[in-house]
Amino acid sequence: MLTTVYSAGLFGIDGFLVSVEVNGQNRLPEFELVGLPDAAVKEAKERVMTACQNSALRLPDMALLVNLAPADRRKEGSAFDVAILTGILTVGGVIRPDVSLSGKCFVGELSLSGDVRPVRGMLSMCVAARDAGMTEFYAPMDNAAEAAAVEGITVYGVRCMRDLVDHLNGHRPLTPVVCPSPALAAADVYDVDFSDVRGQSMAKRAMEVAAAGGHNILLIGPPGTGKSMLAKRLPTILPPLTFAEAIESTKIHSVSGTLPEGTSLLRRRAFRSPHHTMSAVSLIGGGVNPMPGEVSLAHNGVLFLDELPEFPKQVTDGLRQPIEDRRVTITRASGRVTFPCSFMMVSAMNPCRCGYFGDPSGRCTCHPTDVKRYMSRISGPMLDRIDIQIELPSLSYDELAAKDTGTIEPSAVIRERVCAAREFATRRMAEVDAAVGATKRQTPIFCNAQLDAAAIRRYCPLSEDASSLLRMAFESLGLSARGYDRILRVARTIADLDASMTIEAGHVAEAIQLRSLDRKYWGQ
Repeated sequence: MLTTVYSAGLFGIDGFLVSVEVNGQNRLPEFELVGLPDAAVKEAKERVMTACQNSALRLPDMALLVNLAPADRRKEGSAFDVAILTGILTVGGVIRPDVSLSGKCFVGELSLSGDVRPVRGMLSMCVAARDAGMTEFYAPMDNAAEAAAVEGITVYGVRCMRDLVDHLNGHRPLTPVVCPSPALAAADVYDVDFSDVRGQSMAKRAMEVAAAGGHNILLIGPPGTGKSMLAKRLPTILPPLTFAEAIESTKIHSVSGTLPEGTSLLRRRAFRSPHHTMSAVSLIGGGVNPMPGEVSLAHNGVLFLDELPEFPKQVTDGLRQPIEDRRVTITRASGRVTFPCSFMMVSAMNPCRCGYFGDPSGRCTCHPTDVKRYMSRISGPMLDRIDIQIELPSLSYDELAAKDTGTIEPSAVIRERVCAAREFATRRMAEVDAAVGATKRQTPIFCNAQLDAAAIRRYCPLSEDASSLLRMAFESLGLSARGYDRILRVARTIADLDASMTIEAGHVAEAIQLRSLDRKYWGQ
């Protein structure tokens, strides 16, 4: 007897449908598993047989052959256990022969007791099942809510194999898991706030501009000036995750196994802060079985690189392509995997090894040659990809001891201005497109940092004074073409904060000021 049950596997962050074909023959009992399985899949044989016995279910006394199709695609993990046992029980008659398994997808790992354990990548596998035409998806109860975020498919949470068999036989039907509301993607309450930061008004303004335009930012200053403090509070002023962004981010974290326990859908923008001793593969992604790196885990959020010069140069230079393309493509013999990585990069560093170069206190003990060697750890092309560079001076006693008189803005107030600027930018681009009769872009633009050369020409009109000022800056500062574009992007964001359709001279002047540290620290 032959039966087919459907399951799902993972490749990168995408799922794919797997047909679990189970054939039973009336001869000496044996169990064979084929279909290019890895070690974890091969071990399913022992888990399935023991789980069946401990669930008081009758294992068929026949020769069993299980094929995982397509047979030329490598199968990894333990997510096929439930589907394999469901097929075996159907062949053995434990599940009634009149029960239709078409349109049903089964995913989950079996414990030896017969309980169904959660697996990573549930959201991706449910999407793949829906896209393949499945109408019902059976997932472990512990991460069924994650799968239920996918629209267009009915999701059932399964606690143990006995419950699944009773449901399929019509004895005790399972209750579908309700899809999480899009309201889950709303901004949550944070433990930190911008009102905690004393002084540093210029740096706060720079962070607001960066949040409004999605720009990368570099914070330079002596120890204790609030660089890390500001970076950790950046997510509190970013716009709330949209439901589509929440689905996309959850998908990446689910595949990576970093989704917090009990979380069905991410509610906050990611904030990743990897240590400077990490490898390039850990940051960018890769491995024998390609997995997302920190840049992808920071998708739709913030990647914070503290002590930037301490990162190996090959690691930081590896960021150049992901920053530009907003995706990472990894090629292996088994295929090509693409991970999205649209993130804001916030970097923090001291101006020298001791941290006090240029500080008015005169505490720096570094030789000028040592300072130059320390700063040279950051390459020019990498600097060119950072839109905003801001210096944080040491705080005075009066700034630290000043009482809050209502002049220190909380994150909620700043976030309102950031959201207003992004909404204005969306309307502005729509009006420009309508005026010129432009066709809809294949890749939508969500913030000014994503503007390419053609979009800059279309959406960044300069007033006459602004054009003259930018010409002077280009010639005097020796800007590269990339630096010119980045100043225009930042100026466009500042104009959006002012709700101005045209970029004025004041907007360009502030944009130039926000990336003028190249000459001071790198002599560029």
